[in-house]
Amino acid sequence: MNDSTPSNIIPAATVVVFRNPRRGTAPELLMVTRARQMSFAGGAAVFPGGRVDPADFALADTLSCDHDRDETAHRIAAVRETLEETGLAIGLREAVDADDARRARALLLEQGELAPVLTAMGWTLDLEALVPFARWNPKNERLPRVFDTRFYLADLGTGAVEVEIDATENTHLFWTSAADALAAAEAGDLSVIFPTRRNLERLAQYSSFADGRADALAHPVRTITPWMEQRDGRPWLAIPADAGYPIDGEPLDHASRG
Repeated sequence: MNDSTPSNIIPAATVVVFRNPRRGTAPELLMVTRARQMSFAGGAAVFPGGRVDPADFALADTLSCDHDRDETAHRIAAVRETLEETGLAIGLREAVDADDARRARALLLEQGELAPVLTAMGWTLDLEALVPFARWNPKNERLPRVFDTRFYLADLGTGAVEVEIDATENTHLFWTSAADALAAAEAGDLSVIFPTRRNLERLAQYSSFADGRADALAHPVRTITPWMEQRDGRPWLAIPADAGYPIDGEPLDHASRG
C-alpha cells in the first residue's frame, strides 16, 4: 500500500474466471459464497479474491514486467487468492493438472506466500493472462475497512477443473452464468452486494471470454466510487453512466452495500 493511501483503505484483487459452458451457450463464471461471519459481504456471493499482502509486493519487486509495482502486486494477489480460495491455478505459463494444483494449494496454505509455491512447482507467472476489467472503491460509512478492489478477467477455456472450498472464509463454490446469477438474486435465492450486481449485469452481455476481453479493452479501467442521488424523489445508489455498465444504479433501499 502506498504511504499516501488512507489506513482504512485495503488494496484487494478479484478475478472473474470464465469457462466454456457445460449447458446452454453463455459462459460460466466461478463464484464463492462468503461465510456469514465475515465482516465484509458476509453470506453474499462474490468472485474469488482478497487483499493484497506485503509478500505480493515483495514478489512483484523480483519480476520484470510491463506494469508498475502496484499493478503487478495486485495481479499476483489475484493468482494467489484464487488458488487459496478455490484450488484453481490461473495466470501461469505452464499447463497445470488437478493433482499439481492440489499440491500447490496445500503448499500455499502452509507457506502463506506465492513465491515459494512457484519455486517448488517450477511455475512461472503469466500475468498478462489477467485482463483488467474494473476497479471499485466504495465509500461505505458503516464499515471500518474499505476495499479498493481491482477486478480481472481470466479464461479457463475447457481445461480440467476441480475446485474445493476454503472453509475458513467461504461456504460454497459454484459455476453459473451471469444471467442465472442475476435471476437467482432477483428470486431471493442468492445474495449479491451492489458492485457484484453491477458487474454481473455487465458480464451478462458477453457470449464468450473474447467478448469480455474486448469490452474491457474498450473501457479503460477507472476507479468507481458509488454515490447517493435523488431520482424521481427516491434515493438511489449510482455509478458513472459512461463506465461500461448497462445499468448505472438502483434504489438505495434495494441495494446491498456489504
